[in-house]
Amino acid sequence: MKRLFLIGYMGCGKSTLGRRLARRLGVSLVDTDALVEQREGASVADLFRYEGERRFREIEREVLDAAIAGHDSAVISTGGGLPVWSDNMECMNAAGWTVYLRRSAENIAGRLSPYGRRKRPRLCGLNDEELVTFMRQDMAAREPFYAQAKQVIECDHLSDDEIVERILSRVEPKDPGESNDTAR
Repeated sequence: MKRLFLIGYMGCGKSTLGRRLARRLGVSLVDTDALVEQREGASVADLFRYEGERRFREIEREVLDAAIAGHDSAVISTGGGLPVWSDNMECMNAAGWTVYLRRSAENIAGRLSPYGRRKRPRLCGLNDEELVTFMRQDMAAREPFYAQAKQVIECDHLSDDEIVERILSRVEPKDPGESNDTAR
């Protein structure tokens, strides 16, 4: 297996599923948001607030490039907006297997704890109804980028185990000589 990139909207389960996949595949998990925070010594929310989204996205791309250069095999969990910026989707598709974890706005809103909302700068201060409305609009704008993934999984009615198995069925060859590089 080369690199496996998990993409999708914030709160869709990229980090949680990434840990499980990395364990099953015997590779490292690389979380781009965590790397940004480690590198910059500040939270994603603070970077957005004090540096602005443009600078945050530039840092995020630098972290993506470093993750690709530093890991021949890894599960890479990306920030929700990373695929939308610049040519990041093209870059990830060229560097490995991309999986879009598609969930509805209602499903994600139900998954987000109050802390999960506070730590995401674009969701702060929204009530439940505003949150779902905002997410629907934002997700629609991002869909053309996310949909470029090599694998799309409709996650709303699947357990984490089922999602992991669907991903593994595409990235793990059935026998040593078999490759899944051309599967879509």
